[in-house]
Amino acid sequence: MITYYILGFTVIFSLIGINDRAFFVKYLFNPYRINSNKKEWYTVFTHAFLHADFQHLLFNMFTLFVFGRDLETTSFPAFFGLNAKWFYLILYFGGIIVSSIPAYEKHKNDPAYSAVGASGAIYAVLFSYILINPTAELGIMFIPFPIPAFVLGILYLLYEWYMSKHGRTNIGHDAHLWGGLFGIVFTIILHYQFAPRFYYQIVELFTS
Repeated sequence: MITYYILGFTVIFSLIGINDRAFFVKYLFNPYRINSNKKEWYTVFTHAFLHADFQHLLFNMFTLFVFGRDLETTSFPAFFGLNAKWFYLILYFGGIIVSSIPAYEKHKNDPAYSAVGASGAIYAVLFSYILINPTAELGIMFIPFPIPAFVLGILYLLYEWYMSKHGRTNIGHDAHLWGGLFGIVFTIILHYQFAPRFYYQIVELFTS
C-alpha cells in the first residue's frame, strides 16, 4: 500500500536526519533560504519526511498508519474506485504544499525560522477521514471514552487556529490548520456530496 511506502520512507529519512545533523539541515524547510535561493524549493517536500525526534516521528506515523490505511483501502475506493490511490497521493502531497505556503509567506524574511515534519499531510489525511466518517468513534489520550470524529475535528481546528495566533511553541500550528482545511476542501472538490452527507450523518447520530 502507498501508506506503507510513505511510512517506511519517512521513518528511514527521519532516522538518518536525527543521526546526521548536516543531512537534517540540508533537507529542512527554511523559507528564508528558499527566498534567497530558489534552487532549494525541494525542501518544501523533503522537510515532510524529516522529524525532530522519535516522539514527533512516532505520533505522525501512528496517525498516518491508522487513518491513511482507511482512506487508501476503504473510504476512497468506496467512492472513487480505480482513481482512489491517485486521489490519495494528491491529498497527501497537496497537504504538504498547501500547509507550507503560509509559513513561507510569514517567514521568508526570517532566517531563524525552520520546520520539519509531515504534520500538514497528516492533518490533510485526518480531516479527509473525519469529513467522510464524522460519526466514527475516536479515542484520544487522557480521555477515557471515545469521541465522535466530527467533535474531535472541531476541537482540533479551534485549538490549532488559536495556537497559530497566540501560541509561542515550536509546533507548526499553521501547518496543522492549513493541512486540515486542505483535506476538507480537497475531499469536497473530489465529491461535493460529502458536505451534505457529513451534515446528515451528524443529524442522524443525534436523532436516532
